[in-house]
This record gives sequence, C-alpha cells and structure tokens, in this order.
Amino acid sequence: MPIDPSKALGHELGQGTGSWTKDDVILYNLGIGAGNPPTDPNELEYTYEKNLKAVPSFAVIPTFGSMGGVGNVPGLEFNFAMLLHGEQEIILHKPLPVEAKVTTTGRVAELWDKGKACLCVLEVDTADENGEPLFTNRFSLFLRGEGGFGGESGPGPANVAPDRAPDGRIEVPTLPQQALLYRLSGDKNPLHADPEFAKMAGFDTPIIHGLCSYGITCKAIVDHCLGGDVDKVAGYAARFAGVGFPGETYLIDYWNEGDKIYVEATSKERDAKIISNCAVTIRS
Repeated sequence: MPIDPSKALGHELGQGTGSWTKDDVILYNLGIGAGNPPTDPNELEYTYEKNLKAVPSFAVIPTFGSMGGVGNVPGLEFNFAMLLHGEQEIILHKPLPVEAKVTTTGRVAELWDKGKACLCVLEVDTADENGEPLFTNRFSLFLRGEGGFGGESGPGPANVAPDRAPDGRIEVPTLPQQALLYRLSGDKNPLHADPEFAKMAGFDTPIIHGLCSYGITCKAIVDHCLGGDVDKVAGYAARFAGVGFPGETYLIDYWNEGDKIYVEATSKERDAKIISNCAVTIRS
C-alpha cells in the first residue's frame, strides 16, 4: 500500500525508559576508536572511569531501540529490506552525562516524496529522570520504492561545506576489528560481522556501521578542533554518503565557520566519500 501521510505524519512511537552506565560509555568510545594511544591523557578520559567523558554522538545509542516502533505506524507500510539510514542529527540540550536514567518519546516528524522513495524523518526526544530535555535525535530513513504518494519533495541538502579549501585534515586509522567492537553497543546487523552475509549484500567484506563512522568523525572534530571538550557540542548532523571498511584510514576534512564546523570524511585507500553534509554546532 502507498504511504499515507494523513495517517502516518505525527504518529507517536510510544514512550520508553532506559539507562546507561560508565561501562556503556567506555564500550561505545572504544567502538569508535578511542584509546589510541592507550596512555594518552585525553584518550584515557574516553576509556577509563576517572574523569570519563562521552563522545556526543553516544546520544544515538539510548534511542536506537525506539526505532522498532516504526514498523507499526499506520499509513507507513514498507519493506524493511529497502530501508536505508540516510542521515542522522543530534541536538544536545545540555552536556551529556556519563550515567543516566532517561525517558524517550518518538514521532513521525516529516514525510517527503522523493519520487522513487519516501524520506521519513523520525524525531526522538530523550529526557533525564527529572523530566528535563537531554537530547533530540532525528533519524532520516530513505524508504526505497515508496515514493509517488503525492507529497512535497522537501528541502534540499543541508550543511554543504564551504566552496574553499578545508582548514585542516585529520587522519584517523580504524581497527581491523572496529565493526566487531562497535556492534556490542547494540546494532547486531550481520552485515557488519558475517562475511557471507556481507557478500549477499554486495560487499567483499563486512562494513563499518554508518553510525560508527558518524562517531569516529564526531570524536575527531572534538579532539582536533574543540580541544577534547565534549561539552562544546550543541548539535551534530551528517549524511551517510558511503561505507567504510574495518582497517581503513578516514581522512576527515573540516571548515571552521564560527558557530559551526563543516566536515567531510573519505576513505584514504579508496578515495571514496563516507560522511558528507556534516556539521558540528558549537555551544555558545
């Protein structure tokens, strides 16, 4: 059945509760490459509970389970095999704690008709145990084969990098077992672990999770542009332009534009784009 915005748009995904501990934060940080070199004082702040800090992109982890509700939205029937996670945005209403108990609520915020596909934006709000807003996630899901329902096509690409040479480039090597580490934070898709499954999906070997690349890029900008101060990040958005493979080196270019840092990430080995239309918003 075609997408029906009159039924799906604004539909609530329900409320859930959750929590995380310092161990969850450390595991996530290791999964996006923290701890190299292991005795570096800044890296220890990501990997050792003394003075522990969370990479701001960790905010995607507590809300990942709420995505399951999208399969029960009236007027939004689609084939999960045709779903692509196109973009991700986090708005941090205050600095991210390393331990918390939270409540999460989600809704279908936007539906755009892209002709051959539907772009569905899920907005998920997370509040702390006092009910105060902590962060908001916006998941942009590209539903292939579900366009043509008569809606508007939506806004054009956001966070386009300036038309000039970047202000700097960061080289970030990934581990051969990077995807195996990252999957322990919750995304157990066999595409990132099973060679046979990866081949069925058209890849020679398992690939790195898009949200792992998202985290790798975020951490690089925090460390190299913000002096390792995770609390300076008020927002972070990116488009998944391609895939990364475990063991590759990411080349992360950045452009400082005052209250925003624009970013692109490519594979050094393949000269292939991994992250584009990316920006870190600085807390004032």
